[in-house]
Amino acid sequence: MILLAAFASGTAKAAQEFDLVAIPAGTAQLGDRSGDANEVLRSVKIPAFRLMRTEVTNRQFSRFFLASGYRTTVEQAGKAHVWWTRWDQKSGANWRRPQGPQSSLDGLADHPVVQVSARDAEAFCKHHGLRLPSEEEWEYAARGPQGLRYPWGNRLTPASLAERSNAGTYACCAASDADGFLRTAPVGSFPRGRSPFGLDDMAGNVWEWTSSRFPGSPGMRVIRGGGWGNNPYCLRAAYRHGNPPDIGLDMVGFRCAAD
Repeated sequence: MILLAAFASGTAKAAQEFDLVAIPAGTAQLGDRSGDANEVLRSVKIPAFRLMRTEVTNRQFSRFFLASGYRTTVEQAGKAHVWWTRWDQKSGANWRRPQGPQSSLDGLADHPVVQVSARDAEAFCKHHGLRLPSEEEWEYAARGPQGLRYPWGNRLTPASLAERSNAGTYACCAASDADGFLRTAPVGSFPRGRSPFGLDDMAGNVWEWTSSRFPGSPGMRVIRGGGWGNNPYCLRAAYRHGNPPDIGLDMVGFRCAAD
């Protein structure tokens, strides 16, 4: 009983600290007939769960690091992936130095943490009595029961792209500061882009790790949501991409879920 009470107390504290939004049970309309072959249209019943309103920030990850002494897989590897005009492996890049030794987190405390692997994301969530969402939960939270194409609706124009998300150019694929941020933005900077459940940055800012394996590639982990260098096609809530779970990239972060 003491252990259960301690767990419940820890979960309640995490809910307050990380602003976990209650997502009601419902039927998710998943997939996109105009998308990739793996975006098959389907309906899935989703039990009620909770999901962080925003992506995990550098401030929050720093507190986890100080409390646990956790060393990320990227730090152990000594290199990570950085996007310029293509993906390059950069020695010395990690969550504290996202683009390599010359970079830092100065002024980025409330930006999403990047250069964390799926393993690191799971360790953070577990430390707080939480977990990563499944890709079905993530897509339902982004689209709502209506199955919207984007978190805010079914349309995105060049004029509205910079108003609703931190994304790249309208054509693929390059970073753009038209929305005020060349790379990451402080979480919650685009309230006009919120999902039907009131979640921020479900399109753009950074891709987000999920707990799901990518179809046909069980060694890969699904990431969702698109990032600061992506165009509208990748910002669609149905879009799925797979990455190895033990690498870090400066366009990929995460948010935690709870039952």
